[in-house]
Order: sequence, then C-alpha cells, then structure tokens
Amino acid sequence: MKIRKRKVRARSKSAEARIKTGIAADPDNPEWTARDFRRARPFAIAFPALAKSWRGRGPQKEPTKIAVSLRLTREVVERFKASGPGWQTRIDKALKKATGL
Repeated sequence: MKIRKRKVRARSKSAEARIKTGIAADPDNPEWTARDFRRARPFAIAFPALAKSWRGRGPQKEPTKIAVSLRLTREVVERFKASGPGWQTRIDKALKKATGL
C-alpha cells in the first residue's frame, strides 16, 4: 500500500500575519519554541495514571468488514435510505439472506 504525503501549501503573508496576531493576542497559549518542543513528553509518560484510566476502543465484537465500491440502482439505494439510519447494514443483511449466509 502506497502512502501519499500531503503537499503543504505556503501561507500568504497576510494569513501568516493574522496567525501571528492571534498568537500575540493570547498570552495563555504562546507559540512553542524549539526549547518547548525538546522538553515535550508523550502524554502517557507525562501523566501515566491518567493515561491508564482512559479506555481504548476495544476489540471488535463482529468480524471485520471491508470497504468496497458497489454500483446499485438508484431505486434500491433510495428505498434503503428512506427507512432511516443503518441502511448500509440493512443492505448487508439483505445480501446475506439472498446468498444464504
């Protein structure tokens, strides 16, 4: 799998000036210096007790699904969408039933 790097556009001088003005107007949140970045530590190291108390997402309860591109008729999609949220899950159930799974 090829990973694409995003191209970063250079800011205009006026945009950079607005950013600098905003930074200067907020003394509680100054711009970081090189020294600040060197002193920075990962959250889990800086606050280990708090990091342990946070829960992750946890394991999936159902088998992993895969994303596919599938062309369906407009009528089919509109019918499933009209019945509200969860329409993609309902299509999945209908396909499982049709295939005998």
